[in-house]
Amino acid sequence: MAVTRLLAQMTIVDLERAVGWYAKLFGRDADARPMDGMAEWHLAPTFGVQLWEDPERAGRSTMVADESDLDALADRLTREGIDHPGVRQVTASRILVVTDPDGNGIVFSGA
Repeated sequence: MAVTRLLAQMTIVDLERAVGWYAKLFGRDADARPMDGMAEWHLAPTFGVQLWEDPERAGRSTMVADESDLDALADRLTREGIDHPGVRQVTASRILVVTDPDGNGIVFSGA
């Protein structure tokens, strides 16, 4: 087996509401809407994030993404109105934890 692409899937209640929130999180609109109930951000050629509308399972997803400048990201998210507790030190790295409107967790990590 040779995996060539990976999408973190965040299960959400309402696609349009979530697309608006994630567009603020990523600083741009979704790259694709491959089918009803789904939107995708292609963050690099081989990985990205997929939203999947499934109200019964929503709010149980978590993703972790490395970020090159956590402080700049925290500042931008604050300007966008996305609440977060700020960047904090944990063991050998720093993290910025964000929760989407459905309760899914997004953890950005960096040096």
